[in-house]
Amino acid sequence: MKKVLLLLLILALAIPALAQDAEKKEAKKDTVYQFTMIKEIPALDIISQGSTGTCWSFATTSFLESEIIRLTGKEIDLSEMFFPRHAYTDKADRYVRLHGMGNFSQGGQAHDVTDQIRKWGMVPNSVYDGLIVDEERHSHGEMVRVLTGMVDAVIKSRRPTKVWKQAFEAAIDVYLGKSPEFFEYEGVSYTPHQFAKNLAKINADDYIEITSMAHLPMYEKVLLDVPDNWSHSLYYNVSMEDLESIADHAIKNGYSISWDGDVSEKHFDSKTHGVAIIAKDDIKELEEIVEEVEPTVELRQETYDNFQSTDDHLMHLRGVAKDQKGNKYYLIKNSWGSDRIHGGHLYMSRTFFLIKTTAFMVHKKGIPKKLRKKLGIK
Repeated sequence: MKKVLLLLLILALAIPALAQDAEKKEAKKDTVYQFTMIKEIPALDIISQGSTGTCWSFATTSFLESEIIRLTGKEIDLSEMFFPRHAYTDKADRYVRLHGMGNFSQGGQAHDVTDQIRKWGMVPNSVYDGLIVDEERHSHGEMVRVLTGMVDAVIKSRRPTKVWKQAFEAAIDVYLGKSPEFFEYEGVSYTPHQFAKNLAKINADDYIEITSMAHLPMYEKVLLDVPDNWSHSLYYNVSMEDLESIADHAIKNGYSISWDGDVSEKHFDSKTHGVAIIAKDDIKELEEIVEEVEPTVELRQETYDNFQSTDDHLMHLRGVAKDQKGNKYYLIKNSWGSDRIHGGHLYMSRTFFLIKTTAFMVHKKGIPKKLRKKLGIK
């Protein structure tokens, strides 16, 4: 009996303390990053890139799916693997021609999608999903090792044969599937080019890339020196202020963005809080909204020059939001799966965007008219 009374006494003392702790946790929870959407661009569901380095295709494909909604009102699930399938061929050709002194990897840029649209068109995911090795999940590790071994062997031979490209194409077909020349979609027969032009209404020439690099000429086309720009494509170089003004103008007017930048920061948090920020102080955990560093041109350039800011990931920027203190964030659709906070989305602070953006792709009409004129874009 005494033991029972003692247990009841302990519980009576403990329950108020537990309730108080719960209240404190709830109060703390209320101070940590609550978001209100200001503008959101429609998009399809998040698709995981799996064990691949093809974020560039997943981000830009999602971006184009939103463009198709804007242009036609149709929701079309595009193939994310159609573009890498053909880009690998172009990478291999350039890599061999440069005697192995170029970049042959899974990485790429947003223009690698539009470049392939010009050459090959586009197809829906139901026609070409690239899931040959694993029917559930994309995985390119073995394939890339095989393909890399092939192109390196061709280079080491010193006298490439006429048939090495055929062997290379056959290997890709084994891993990803053969690219369709004709297919049927909703009862209509298309070629990939017809599908892109007639149904999706996508004109690859309408999409341009913007960067902001202080060491390069402003308001001109420049070569962006990042490893994944293997095709040496040109970008329009604008000020940091215009980088932001373009993004804001685009979202406000219904245009989303294929974003390219660095995600290696300590508080790029896609699991717990779903935010990307650059805290001013060294903080281990985000228990409240924290002050961020001041985004300056000097800091942006410094982190690019010392490799703190790289082009290691592409995502789909599709909205603007604010936290409970009124700070601005960009809504980002990631490609790491939907089993994370915010369903796989995250909120990127203005500071993070200004410092960590390497470049982005946008429809040319998403750029303010005066700036478009200044850049010579028609």
